[in-house]
Formats: sequence, C-alpha cells, structure tokens
Amino acid sequence: MNITARDRLRLLGGASAALLGACGGGGGGGGTSAGQTAGTPVVPVTPTPPTPPTPAQTFVPAQGALRNAYLNDFKVGAAIQAAWIDEAGTDIDALKSQFNSISAEYEMKPDIIAPTEGVYDFTAADKIVDFAIANNMDIRGHTLLWHRTTPDYFLTGTKAEMKAKLEAYITAVLTHFKGRVTTWDVVNEVITDNGSEAQSPYRNSNWYQAVGSAEYIDWAFNAARAADPDVKLYINDYGTESTGKRNRLITVIDDLVARNIPLDGVGHQAHINVNTAASNVLQAVDAIDARFAGLENHITELDVSVYNDPGSCFNNQTGCAADYGTAIPASVIAAQAQLYRDVFTGLATRSSVTSVTLWGISDDRTWLNGYPVDRTNAPLLFDRSRAAKTAFRAVTDPTFEI
Repeated sequence: MNITARDRLRLLGGASAALLGACGGGGGGGGTSAGQTAGTPVVPVTPTPPTPPTPAQTFVPAQGALRNAYLNDFKVGAAIQAAWIDEAGTDIDALKSQFNSISAEYEMKPDIIAPTEGVYDFTAADKIVDFAIANNMDIRGHTLLWHRTTPDYFLTGTKAEMKAKLEAYITAVLTHFKGRVTTWDVVNEVITDNGSEAQSPYRNSNWYQAVGSAEYIDWAFNAARAADPDVKLYINDYGTESTGKRNRLITVIDDLVARNIPLDGVGHQAHINVNTAASNVLQAVDAIDARFAGLENHITELDVSVYNDPGSCFNNQTGCAADYGTAIPASVIAAQAQLYRDVFTGLATRSSVTSVTLWGISDDRTWLNGYPVDRTNAPLLFDRSRAAKTAFRAVTDPTFEI
C-alpha cells in the first residue's frame, strides 16, 4: 500500500487520540464493586496499550519503474563516472534498476581521452561504454568539443593545422566507438550568454579566438559525420529555457541547417531550480520543433536545484541562498517534485524528445554540492542514502499525491 504524507498525518493523529484516551482513567483502589466480597482486593484492569504507529517505511520503487514509465516516450539516462561501476550499494545499483541510458560525466572529453596530441587513452570511457552495453543501455557521447576541456595543443598553429588536429581527434574517437555510441554531443556550450557581444550569437571562447570565427563548429560536425555516418550528432547548451539564449541558439541552428551541416538534434542541458517554470523548459523544445527541420530534442543534464540564486551568486559567489543543510523545507521538496512531474509529463507529449538524462543519480554526488558555492544541495531523484525521493514518485506514479 502506498501511503501519502497526508495519510501518515491522519494515522498519527488517530494514534495520538488513542494514547490520550488510555491515559485518561483507571480502575483500582480500595473500593468494592457489585458481586465482590468486602475486603477482597480489587485487581485493577489495565487497558491493552494501543499498537504504536509503524514508522514510515522508505519507499522502494519497483524494478524499472522509472524507465518503464516512459518506455514509449524516451530513454531515461543518468551521468556517471567510471569509478562508480565497481562500487556496490551506491549509485550504480539505482542506475541498473531504473535507467536505460548513460552519459559520461567527464571521461569522454578531450582532456581525458587525449591530453597529449596523438596519444589516446580510452580506458575510462571504454569502461562506461562496455558497462552500458552489458546492461542494455544507450550511451550518449559527451562531448567532442568543449572550450573548457580543450588541451592547448588543439589551438596552436595555423587555421589549417587547427582544423587538421580537430579532425584527427574526432575521427579517432568516433572510429573507436563506432557502433557502440548512439549519440554524440559534437559541440558543447558554443552559444554566448551575452547577446550584446560582438561575436554574438557565438561564445567568445578559446576556440573562437584561436580560429577567428565559428568555423570550428562546421569542422567538428563534418568530421563526425565522415567518421560515423550512422551516429546521431547534437549541439548541446544550457539556458535554453531563457528566451534570449534560446533565440541565439536557434540562429546558429538555422544557419547550420541552411548550409547542410550534419545536425540531427539539439541538447537542452536544463540545469534548473525549484522556481523555474516547467513551461520554459517545454518552450525550448517547442521552439526547435517550430523550425520544422526534423531535429530531435534531448534533455541532457537535468537537475533541479533546491536554491533560487541571483546572478551574483554565479558571477562572484555573493548573495547566494543560505544552506538548508539537511533541513530542506517540505514546501521546497514538494515544489521540486511538482516541477519534475510537470517537466517529465510535458516532455512525454512531445514526440521529438527521445532522451531525458539527469546529471547524476543521487544527491550525495551532485556537482551542485560545490557549485556555485559549497552547499548541501538535493537536485536529483535519489537522496544521499540512495532512497527514491518524492520527486521520483512524482514522475513514476501519476496518482501519487505530492
């Protein structure tokens, strides 16, 4: 039986009333009762104590409850690290039980695979990919080009030399994973946050500065398609729930499509918080659908922070919301669960959405415990003890009362 929080309050209220009644009277003493001989001691009648209420049990979801809830809609994924695979009783158990897609949190990025030019180490990446295949899960490759994980050697030499180095890297990586990785985030976070910058809509990244233009995006997509004609190729970015960022991304997408650059889909990171409107996330998907370019949509890094911070918190770590610690208000937990439900439900009605990936599995290991400041956060579907949270129940059981 599934007992809601409201049901538990009713049960506890009834038990309290019974306990108060038991303490309110008692027999015994030195008097006599009808049918008893004077002087015979009266044995007090002790009422049977009420059975104490059973403590609320940890909710244990059925095997596959999460992935099966959306089996006809989209894959449900999580970002992991290779080291977790050998751990028992932690995130990996929840992963195998509930998810059917995996992203590597960082071990498929250029600075891990090839920190030295021409020297490749696929050890950690292979471990994640092999685990996914062994457990019948899709694997999203993340990512071939990101300005923050680009070793310096990529950005030296002439433009032709930089192009050749990027093409060589992408060819080597996609050839290595051909037939095993279903999707690649080819370029990650190439859209500026500042629409007034001279190079708008492109981020003024180390790649943009070294090349002198956004040509490197074309190089990456063309090289990826040449190396693997069957894999799905994505552009991935955050903040698409914001109108300005989304419009700049669409400008770039329209240009890529118009020039026949091989683009199969758009990744929306969706790092949101409890105050985000679900409609903003869904509008990002609708805006891509409205291009009528036949593009798929993936939610690639979903988490829901319990804090609603001002911009200054991210810019210079000032004005950040106070740490809840382990005492997150019930209203915040409920708001998070409702937002998760609204996002998942809305995405399930959009046929272009073929994958939804959470950026992590349990609150214990979320990157948001250290970003934008060190603070206890709880943005995922499993808590620090790997128990399924209210948000999990909200997205797997439409009858569950939040």
